[in-house]
Amino acid sequence: MTRRHRSAPAALPTALLLALLLGLTACSGGGSDEASSTAGTADTAGAASDLVGPESSLSSAVEGGAGGTAARARPAAVEPAAPAIISTGSLEVRADDVAAARDEVQDVLDQTGGTVAEERSTSDEDGAVESTRLVLRVPSEDFAVAMEALEGIGVTEDSRRASEDVTTQVVDNEVRVRAQRASIARIEALLARAETIGAVIGIEGQLTRRQADLDSLLAQQAYLTDQTSLSTITLRLTRTPDPAATQRPEEDRSGFLAGLAAGWDGLSSVAVGAATALGAVLPFAVVALLLGVPLALLVRSLRAGRTARTP
Repeated sequence: MTRRHRSAPAALPTALLLALLLGLTACSGGGSDEASSTAGTADTAGAASDLVGPESSLSSAVEGGAGGTAARARPAAVEPAAPAIISTGSLEVRADDVAAARDEVQDVLDQTGGTVAEERSTSDEDGAVESTRLVLRVPSEDFAVAMEALEGIGVTEDSRRASEDVTTQVVDNEVRVRAQRASIARIEALLARAETIGAVIGIEGQLTRRQADLDSLLAQQAYLTDQTSLSTITLRLTRTPDPAATQRPEEDRSGFLAGLAAGWDGLSSVAVGAATALGAVLPFAVVALLLGVPLALLVRSLRAGRTARTP
């Protein structure tokens, strides 16, 4: 009887101990996320106070020191609503009236909501527009419609289209922008907790570098947005050559008048040739006259002197 009374009290604490251990295990499993977050916050605060060492310490504190908090703050991949396509086109169109064709181009732009990004024109001697080069920007969804409408303005001599799928670049750029902004937010949180000059200088250096990286990503994002939302069309309008100006009608070269005209042309050619020859010889004749007359007079005077001395 005595042994039974002693074994019962010993078994009771053992059962309570097992139940307590099981309860602690369950509590630790359910609160692991909270503990991880608390530990990450403590690590981040500690990194801010110890930023007097090398720059790698700050990088590790920003990227990994936050523990579970940094992992949960990492942005997820962003999928665009539709594929991102960059479309470009080029056209060479001939028209009888370039100015009128230019007005038709403006009508196409008004219908599609496009704009003229660049324009350069040349005119002939009479001031009429001879050719025009236009760089057009139209909404990407209206690219095919705009190309067909521009081809119908006149006679299309050349038409080219090209497209490039940049969906992956757009998604990757968006993810990088969000990740960079989250990184800057963590650095700003560290800067708010910094208590020494060395910590402030180190954190501000990291903040400046990452802000510059974010600005570069935003510039790339703006370029991709512009290129995918608006398509570029290069249009060259030229005037159709006038057949009457390039081909002269055959003239009747027979009859009295035709012979008279031919003879007059021949006489004119001879007169022009003679005048040309005279003009070429005249300078030499003048020089010969200026030198020959005095020389002839000198020779004559010498001969006259010899004749007078001869008995």
